[in-house]
Amino acid sequence: MADYREAFVGIDVAKLKYAIAIAESGRDGEVRYFGEVEASDASMRRIIQRIAAKFDRVHFCYEAGPTGYGLHRLIKSLGHDCMVVAPSLIPRKPGDRVKTNRRDALALARLLRAGELTAVWVPDEGHEAMRDLVRARSAAVETLRVHRQQVSAFMLKHGRVYPRKKGWTMRYLHWLQEQWFDHPAHQIALQEMVEAVRISKERVERLEKVMEEFVPNWSLGPVVRALQTLRGVDLIVAVTFATEVGDVTRFESPRQLMGYLGLVPGERSTGETARRGAITKAGNGRVRHMLVESAWTYRHPPKLGVRKLYHLQGAPPAVREIAWKAQSRLTARYRLLAARGKRTTVVCTAIARELAGFMWVQGRRRRSDRRSPPPTCTSRMGGGGPTAGEYPSDALWPVLTDARSKIGTAPDAQSGMW
Repeated sequence: MADYREAFVGIDVAKLKYAIAIAESGRDGEVRYFGEVEASDASMRRIIQRIAAKFDRVHFCYEAGPTGYGLHRLIKSLGHDCMVVAPSLIPRKPGDRVKTNRRDALALARLLRAGELTAVWVPDEGHEAMRDLVRARSAAVETLRVHRQQVSAFMLKHGRVYPRKKGWTMRYLHWLQEQWFDHPAHQIALQEMVEAVRISKERVERLEKVMEEFVPNWSLGPVVRALQTLRGVDLIVAVTFATEVGDVTRFESPRQLMGYLGLVPGERSTGETARRGAITKAGNGRVRHMLVESAWTYRHPPKLGVRKLYHLQGAPPAVREIAWKAQSRLTARYRLLAARGKRTTVVCTAIARELAGFMWVQGRRRRSDRRSPPPTCTSRMGGGGPTAGEYPSDALWPVLTDARSKIGTAPDAQSGMW
């Protein structure tokens, strides 16, 4: 088919205008700059149809960024291939110090034709909405941390030290209200900062409540429920993992997921010399941070706690078995590494790496499961829950069941301890 024409289109996206370049197929195919187009759906639709009319097949690409995935969905709706490129993985010449929209579009078209670009995973609209909600909650938590730090710094500056170790409890807030300053301006400043803390905390609680309401009807709801059976994984960690990682089936092995999260050690080897250093910290930092925090819970001996029974209630036997295997292995792994004299930060990072592997297994097992209904907040242990004999310690099960019956309602969904 000598007359078959194929084009590779690179788009440099921006707030107001898009720069477009076209590279024709073939090693010696022409690479030309098409021009700038207004950043609107109507304008892009006309340009895409105009380019597609001249070629038999057209491939499009643009860098992932603040403009989102609307352009990707538009191009896909018109029946063309589109790749959203990972900006950090674009090959660049070390000596190239000139950056313009025109040059970026030409480089994208040329690299797309050569197959040198790496695509990012594009979520659907529902998944993107949940991810925006999770990131809004993360931003609210960071704001709360900053406001609390301002209060602590203000009190320290004036020589007011809280006599107890644990802060930001109800007793600590009462202590703040009892503080008195000679100048009224200091008193007003403290009250305003305390009020900012209260507003920030209420905002975090509202977002967490909305997340809990949306999970049962979400397409990845079964995955979230399966992840919560793991020790140290609460609702926030499970939803963050599901929204940031997305479909775990796109990773062929747990090792790929570990590398995506930046939990694998860096390496600089040559010949017979092998040097391994700190973890790469590549990929998604939000999930990596939460997994390292969750790994701290594995310093305790393996145990089935009362607070996890709510999440184990509706889980199939295979999911519960994986959760117990993960707890048994990772707690033993923590003790072994700690006995070798490893620093706790290094130990927790190693545990987080293996925890990501178990989350990969749970996610693949429950990715296509839509049959099991989510447990309700008022459900009690019944015939559908775990029974004696399904866990290694049969003697422990009557104790846990009796404790569960005394609670009466489901435990706090935010708890991650077993």
